[in-house]
Parts: sequence; structure tokens; C-alpha cells
Amino acid sequence: MKIMKKIRIGIIGFGKMGQSFCREILKNPVYELVYICDTDLEVRKSAKAMYPEITIVDEDTIMNDATIDVVGLFALADSRPAQIEKAIKADKHIIAEKPIADDIETEWKIANLVEKSDKMVAVNMFNRNAWYHKEIIEFIKSGEIGDLAIIRIAHMTPGHMPQEGHGPEGPAFRDCGMHYVDVARWYANSEYDKFHAQGVRMWNYKDPWWLQVHGTFENGIVFDITQGFVYGHMAKNQTHNCYVDVIGTKGIARMTHDFKKATIDMHGINSTITKTEDFGDKKIDILIDIFAKSVFVGKNLGFPTVKDSVIASDIAWKMFHDAVKNGAPAIGKTEDMDEIVARRKILKKGYGLPVRVE
Repeated sequence: MKIMKKIRIGIIGFGKMGQSFCREILKNPVYELVYICDTDLEVRKSAKAMYPEITIVDEDTIMNDATIDVVGLFALADSRPAQIEKAIKADKHIIAEKPIADDIETEWKIANLVEKSDKMVAVNMFNRNAWYHKEIIEFIKSGEIGDLAIIRIAHMTPGHMPQEGHGPEGPAFRDCGMHYVDVARWYANSEYDKFHAQGVRMWNYKDPWWLQVHGTFENGIVFDITQGFVYGHMAKNQTHNCYVDVIGTKGIARMTHDFKKATIDMHGINSTITKTEDFGDKKIDILIDIFAKSVFVGKNLGFPTVKDSVIASDIAWKMFHDAVKNGAPAIGKTEDMDEIVARRKILKKGYGLPVRVE
């Protein structure tokens, strides 16, 4: 293994997630941010204004620089397959946003390519880095709730709208819902078996933008997942409804958050634990720290994998298509969506607002 004093990294894609990664990378003394790349001229100008010491280059410059150890791939999903192939061929480790492609066949192709390589490839499945999920899982493993029987997850906010671009990432339940498909699978420690999904085509949009699915895992654990960016967009004061609730044969554990603080409330046969700490947003600082340590020792020390992300994406797509097959009623008018999008363009504080180039 090559021993590095610092991990030299180039970032491709300077949108919302690319900017978030840049901020955290610059805080971590193990990394040296060398390059930023984006295809949009105005975004490149913004990047240069924000980080005048960083060189703004094209994608090939990053790939062809033998001194770059890691590439961060944070543009849209349809750009990632070719970039991952290039990076692996160029002998570079990778940190990527999810999903890793815009269709599931390509995702599995890339997963197989990564598996055959010796490169570290992490995907930003941020829940895998969350302290609250890890502590609840350890509580379950300790036997405090008896046998895990039921997993209930909800993530509803007034977030990303269909008209706001981001098309290659797919509908809301694939782009966001795949996170919670992954969380339920992680908790169950099993593969999905059977499920039934119901969606709603809010604002008469062509795709369901709210979806609820329930079913079972192969080990018999029952689940339900609810996800939708439909939760009170035009409310004077916006709110949300996000939780995990796990039920065992003898006890329970649950989590709620307000995107600033997260609270776990665990009621076991021997102990009751309530704890509130920082939510941690996308947990990028944790991901890049674990990734750096993994690069140095030459093995994955706990970062989310390509395979886990592709399984989550695959199942999320299947659940989405099941909802379509089962008939997703259209409720609301296109004008409602236009009104929401217009408001989101001027909101200074809200959920998942579009990236603005200052």
C-alpha cells in the first residue's frame, strides 16, 4: 500500500453536495483538496470565488494526474458510470454520491466492476454513518427488545419538487427513498422478500411523489416505509415528520429528529435510554474520516459500499414500479406545483431548496 502524508483529492461536480464535501474536506487535515471541476461556467466562477487557492480544471485533468489519490463524484447520476470507470482505470479511489447511475442495469454493471477492482469506493449512504442508527442497532443486538419483529420508517418533508431538475436521480422514492430502503434492510439484517406499495401523484404529476410500502424480509421481519416530498410545502411555517420505530417481542426503540438534533428513546427489558445529540446533517465529516483511515490501512473500516447502494436503488425502483402498477391517484392541480416551485425559488429557509449560484 502506498503510504501518503495527505490524501490528494479532486472534486467533480460543484452543486449542493459537491460544495458540502469541499467544506468538510478542507476541515480535515488528512486531505488536500487539489482540484474542482464542473461543466457549468457560472458554477466554475462561483467555485473560484469561494476557493481561489483551488485549481479549477476539467474532468480529464483530474483523472490524468497521477498524484491524485481520490476523486469525489458529485455531479448528476448519469455522469457517474463513465467517471467511475475512468477513475478505476486511472488507479484512483472514489467517493461518490448515490445513486451511482441513472438506471439499475448500469448500476449493477458498475458494482461488478468495483468488486473486481482493488480500489476503495464509498457511496454517500449517509444513514450508515449516523450515531442514532448505530446505537439503536447495538441496543437490538444486545437483546434488550427481544426478537426484532417490526421496522417502521417515515421521512416526509416539503423537499425537492419534480420541476426542479435532478432528473437522472429519478423520482422521489428512488432518489431519497432508497436511503430508507437501505436503513430497513440494515436493521433487519436480511434481504427483502414480499411487499406492496401505494403511491399518490400529488399535483397531477406523472410520477408518485409520495409512496408507502409495507412487506416482509426473508427472515420474517415486517416493515413499512413512507417517503414523500409533499409535506406542507405552502404552510406558513414548514414542518416535517421523520422517524424510525422498531418493535421487538419484549421492548421498543425509536428515533426522531428535527434536522438539528436527533433523539433516541429506547425501552428495553433491563434499561431505558433517552439521548439527544446533534443530527449531523449528511454526516460527510464521518464518511471522509472513515474513508481516509480505510485508504491508509488498505481495507474498508466501515464506509457504505457500492453494493449496498445498488441493492437499495434496485429495491426502491421495484417498490416505485409496484406503486405505479397498483394505481397512484392524481390529487391536486399542476398550478399547485407551479405555485410551490415559485415559492421555493425565493425561500431563504426551507427543506432541500434548489442550489443557487451566488
